[in-house]
Amino acid sequence: MVKSLNITEARNKLTSLPDELAKDHASLTVTRRGKPVLAIMDWEMFEALTETLEIMADPEMLAVFRKGVSDMDKGRVHDWEEVKAGLDL
Repeated sequence: MVKSLNITEARNKLTSLPDELAKDHASLTVTRRGKPVLAIMDWEMFEALTETLEIMADPEMLAVFRKGVSDMDKGRVHDWEEVKAGLDL
């Protein structure tokens, strides 16, 4: 759920926002005169979003991702214990 605060409210609550947003990985829209001007989100969500954008922007990485999804759809997967047993550690 995206919460919305005007810029003055956001400024007044800035120190409590990290805990508030981390609870449910929510984002916050900050408005000025009723129009969105900023987005605030917890760091984990930002990192996940940034990583997703990087993958989508890289044709090779996106192709690998799509192949992985296709392999999963077709049941071409291996159990982690099976893979781990095959490793020479």
